[in-house]
Amino acid sequence: MDKNVIAFGDYLLKEKNYSKLTVNSYLQDLGFFSEYLSTTYDISVLSQVKYPQIRSWIVFLVDSGISNVSVNRKIASLKAFYKFLLKIKEVESSPLSKHQPLKTAKKVQIPFSSKEINLAIDVVNSQETIADSFETTRDKLIIELFYATGMRRAELMNLKLNSFDLSSKTVKVLGKRNKERIIPLLEPIVDLVKNYLQKRSELIFIKDTDCFFLTKSGVKLYEMLVYRVIKSYFSVVSEKVKQSPHVLRHSFATHLLDNGADLNSVKELLGHSSLASTQIYVNSSLSELKKVHAKAHPRNKS
Repeated sequence: MDKNVIAFGDYLLKEKNYSKLTVNSYLQDLGFFSEYLSTTYDISVLSQVKYPQIRSWIVFLVDSGISNVSVNRKIASLKAFYKFLLKIKEVESSPLSKHQPLKTAKKVQIPFSSKEINLAIDVVNSQETIADSFETTRDKLIIELFYATGMRRAELMNLKLNSFDLSSKTVKVLGKRNKERIIPLLEPIVDLVKNYLQKRSELIFIKDTDCFFLTKSGVKLYEMLVYRVIKSYFSVVSEKVKQSPHVLRHSFATHLLDNGADLNSVKELLGHSSLASTQIYVNSSLSELKKVHAKAHPRNKS
């Protein structure tokens, strides 16, 4: 492997504090690109690459049926790599300095309605009535916490026991780039946390002792389990194609804005670095506002 690629991986892991999964994704993209260069141009050193060779790879990817979104992600990995090479003075300029991303269709995120969320909670409650188990108590808290705080899936999975301050009704979340933020908790959520902690303390064996959310086997939650929790309850009450933790995060932001929350406040709660990232939720809110306007305005004769 190119020594610069190895150095780039170390840089992302140790200096940028990226997760191993993210770093592996970057390196995989660079690996695919290196293989293409070696096969097509007999080039083995990435610092020697010019833009026409990158453009040739882009054409190859598109012709292979890869979506523009995926192509743009791979090129983003290359851009980050050449930015690193500039930083360590291995190149004088990036071959991607004037590259424009491929056009992609904007994805319209459709949040859950308040009714759908309440119905999903009702489904959990009905199971709790039948069997007041650790898992149903945990699942209810997962859904409620996603919707009440807007935290990301990884943020919820990485919560520690000491993340919660129930006396001040807050939770400390470790977001992207290891940036911490404090999110207030509603009184009902505090009660759910206390209930879950009681059930958690009754587990026979706990391996990951500092982790807040656990499986019934006493280990930290894994990604597919979190998705399964959301899918299992919302598939009963919603016909939306996408049913995921991110849709609950989207619902949190959209419903706050629908009820008059300030955009900057929502930005801080979500842990966004800029308002541009929060803007998508304004668009969802505006869409709902247009429906209300069209239905209620006396000049609308339709």
